[in-house]
Amino acid sequence: MGREETTGQPRQVRLDHRQVRVLAHPLRLRLLGALRTHGAATATGLAELLDTNTGATSYHLRQLADAGLVVEDPDRAAGRQRWWRAAHEISSWESTDFDDDPDARAAVEWIQGDQVRLIAEQSERWFAAQQGWSPAWRDAIGIDDALLHLGPDRLRALKAEMWQVLMRYRDESTPDEPDAQPVNVHLVAYPLIGPRR
Repeated sequence: MGREETTGQPRQVRLDHRQVRVLAHPLRLRLLGALRTHGAATATGLAELLDTNTGATSYHLRQLADAGLVVEDPDRAAGRQRWWRAAHEISSWESTDFDDDPDARAAVEWIQGDQVRLIAEQSERWFAAQQGWSPAWRDAIGIDDALLHLGPDRLRALKAEMWQVLMRYRDESTPDEPDAQPVNVHLVAYPLIGPRR
């Protein structure tokens, strides 16, 4: 999930059981992501952006609002149009938060699978379009990997340190930086299971 306007909302939410169950829906996850990436929008604007219908968009925005994941933006209200924005910049959870709730655990597994699908789709779009970008951009992007031997404590420490670096760059970024573009950076770490390369 991407960047959003940060007018007064808490930066991060640790999702509870109800919120993960609400988010485990393809359109709801896309709506929240679009609001974080593009900022406040109406149901009509989101429906056009996501190529769906306004009725379904409105319904699912209300479901997200009931769970505290999106809020109305009264400063933009005009007439009967309702503007929505993400309630938080970042959603997080620990996998073990839901060990006692099979439905929430299944929801988290679906969300994680959808995130992997999104990464694959975004990568494919980049590879298909990269020749139209400048050499500077083509040299700056990349997919890197490293094989480390770590226990869970050191892996958590590594992720926390890398997250701090990402947040520092995010906080320092400005739209007027020369040649700036929205860039998705994914932090993924798994134990190597199965045959090694």
